[in-house]
Amino acid sequence: MADKDGLKAEKNYHLDVPFANQGGFHVKGANSLDWGMKHRLANIFNPKSGNTVMFAFDHGYFMGSVSGLERLDLAIPPLLPHLDVLMGTRGALRACVPPECRKAIALRTTSGSSMLDDDLSHEVIAVDIEDAIRLNADCMAVQTFIGADGQLSSLDNLSKTVNAGLRYGIPILGVVAVGKQMERTDRFFKLATRMLAELGANLVKTYYCDNFEEVVAACPAPIVVAGGKKLSEEDALSLAYNSIRGGARGVDMGRNIFQSAHPAAMAAAIARIVHEKFTDKEAYQFFKDSTK
Repeated sequence: MADKDGLKAEKNYHLDVPFANQGGFHVKGANSLDWGMKHRLANIFNPKSGNTVMFAFDHGYFMGSVSGLERLDLAIPPLLPHLDVLMGTRGALRACVPPECRKAIALRTTSGSSMLDDDLSHEVIAVDIEDAIRLNADCMAVQTFIGADGQLSSLDNLSKTVNAGLRYGIPILGVVAVGKQMERTDRFFKLATRMLAELGANLVKTYYCDNFEEVVAACPAPIVVAGGKKLSEEDALSLAYNSIRGGARGVDMGRNIFQSAHPAAMAAAIARIVHEKFTDKEAYQFFKDSTK
């Protein structure tokens, strides 16, 4: 147990000082990785903007058929021009995603109980590293529950996947899942994102919160913000804008794209914020103009 006597109570995140170990590579914390890891991270994070638009459609692995994703084969292709990364399960990728799409792949590699279970936190590693290689995955996504009953096994899943990824040059996406006893505060997200990065996650997906700039500064890996529950298009674009302005290197707007009345227009508007520095108001006007 660490000795807490004499520790400073104040914390200084040096928000005005850029990340110090950037080197010549555009992805935070990746300067010392080997070529294969950097190549895959460059597929995920656009080298010009440094950012990414991720689209998660892996909800079916525990929720079954989801409104807006009833037919993955029809839902995904119209969105592809506006996305950088597809986040899905191996079954959905093989069955529903055109292999010629040329988008980066975030492969969901953990699995657990269905929504019928009261506790979703006891996930297991469901995909062998060999299958991730066969699928040419650009990263492997591990759901990690902090503050939940399954926290220890979750962190074990992450560590084992990091070890396998390092062996074969595949980055790891640590996905922060909020335990029932944890509040969605900057205090929690500073803890969760830092834990995942220190265990070896090369990028971390989490939620936007108050003092988000401090969460970003304290995490030595790039952060992608999850869209979470369905919002109005205007509110979702404000979330994307505030996330990027706060230092996120991308957004993953699953429900806020596929449950929009105009999914392709919504994906295009989000891409304008992420890659072209549109404000939320400019992006919302773009969305409205695109749907006339």
